[in-house]
Amino acid sequence: MLAEDSALLREGVRSLLTDEGHDVVAAYGSAEPLLARLEAERPDVVVLDVRMPPTHTDEGVRAAVQVRERWPEVGILVLSQYVEREFTRVLLGDEAHGVGYLLKDRVMRVDDFLDALGRVAAGGLVLDPEVVGQLFRSTPHPLGVLSDREREVLGLMAEGRTNAGIAAALYVSVSAVEKHANAIFDKLGLHAEDGYNRRVLAILRYLGV
Repeated sequence: MLAEDSALLREGVRSLLTDEGHDVVAAYGSAEPLLARLEAERPDVVVLDVRMPPTHTDEGVRAAVQVRERWPEVGILVLSQYVEREFTRVLLGDEAHGVGYLLKDRVMRVDDFLDALGRVAAGGLVLDPEVVGQLFRSTPHPLGVLSDREREVLGLMAEGRTNAGIAAALYVSVSAVEKHANAIFDKLGLHAEDGYNRRVLAILRYLGV
């Protein structure tokens, strides 16, 4: 199900998903009818804009939180032109699964958008690199010692990607990913001689465990 007040973007996303073999149950210009439809049936994923009628402030925010609370089995992929920091923290909460937050520019990269949709439907977590970067810059965080690229690499690690998968996603070499990974481990004080899997420990640190 889709909720997006821009008719052009809404119909574009609907057409894209249909062409890719997805069943778009419904597409609305506001959040209210989408929530009413969810009372009767459950899609795998809802795709929501953040700012929708009537006030164009936080209708999508509140709708996404309601979906998370009332129908936790439904995946949520949020699209926005902005990074809504407080909303992101509330939506992620303690159980960050089946949730995605992409900036609308990312939709123009069709493969990235479809990949994100699939991972959210499968229960994964997808955060736009710019969203992650702004969250880390806005508050003190133990991962603040990492560069933007290192945080991006760590985020992809947390999605379960191998070094080769990360390299493909970032359009860099595997050796470049390995260098970033080693820098992450060093900056987080994760040493190989400690007898633990540094990759797993870094991911746990990223997820706040």
